[in-house]
Amino acid sequence: MEAQTESAEETRGPEALPTVEELIAERDGLVDALQRSVAEFQNYRRRVDSERLRLRELASQDVITSLLPLIDDLQRALSVMPPAERESGLGGGISAIERKFVGLLERNGVQPVGAIGEKFDPAMHEAVATDDSGVQTHIVEVFQTGYRQGDTVIRPAIVKVGKEPEFNA
Repeated sequence: MEAQTESAEETRGPEALPTVEELIAERDGLVDALQRSVAEFQNYRRRVDSERLRLRELASQDVITSLLPLIDDLQRALSVMPPAERESGLGGGISAIERKFVGLLERNGVQPVGAIGEKFDPAMHEAVATDDSGVQTHIVEVFQTGYRQGDTVIRPAIVKVGKEPEFNA
C-alpha cells in the first residue's frame, strides 16, 4: 500500500501543491479585499446616515417655513394690542400660542436673525431700504424677522440698513 501512495505523490509532482509564499500572498490578498469591503460598507453607512439626516432637516424646514407666517401674524396681533390686554383674555391666549410656536422653533434649533443694531449680512438679511446716512453697515429697522436653522437660512430678514445705531448706556 505504501508503494501506491509514494507513486501517487510522485505523479502529482511538487508543483501541484502551492508554496508557503503563494499561500501567504493569497491570504494577504483576501485580507486586503475584506478590509476594503468593510471600509466601503462603513463609508456607505455614513453616506446613508448623512442623507437621512439631511432629508429630515429638509422636511422639518418645510414644516417650519409653513409655520412662519402664522407666527408673524400672531406677533403682529400682539404688537398692535394695548399692553394691558396682552396678558388677559384673548390677548393672553394669543400670547400663549405665540410663545408655544416660538418654543417649537427653539426646540428644533431655529433662531431668529435680523435684530436692530446687528451687522448687515447679505447672506441672512434682505435690505429693502436704507437710511439717509449713506452708510449701510448695520440694521436700523426690521420689517420681517428672518430665521436660520444651524447654518441654513430658512428665511432672510427683511430690513432697513444704515449706520450703526448709537445706544445710550
